[in-house]
Amino acid sequence: MSTYPLRLPDHVMEQARAAAAEDGISINQMIASLVAEGLGHRRGLAMMRRRAARGDVDAALAILDQAPDVPPDEGDEPLDTRGTSPGLR
Repeated sequence: MSTYPLRLPDHVMEQARAAAAEDGISINQMIASLVAEGLGHRRGLAMMRRRAARGDVDAALAILDQAPDVPPDEGDEPLDTRGTSPGLR
């Protein structure tokens, strides 16, 4: 395991302490967990970017063109401007 002297703004450290206390873990465990979570998020974004770069918009649109022109099933309606589905009122 590695160690690293970390400087954090006071308000960030206080939030980390509070979060660790809420979860019943040490501040070290909290910070290690948050760093690991952030790195996982970063890897996920990088993977999505790589996949998007390989994407073929024309092929995707050709697939969508094959979808039948029928109304959506109940509950699958698009959201209206109020953010609610017409089938769920």
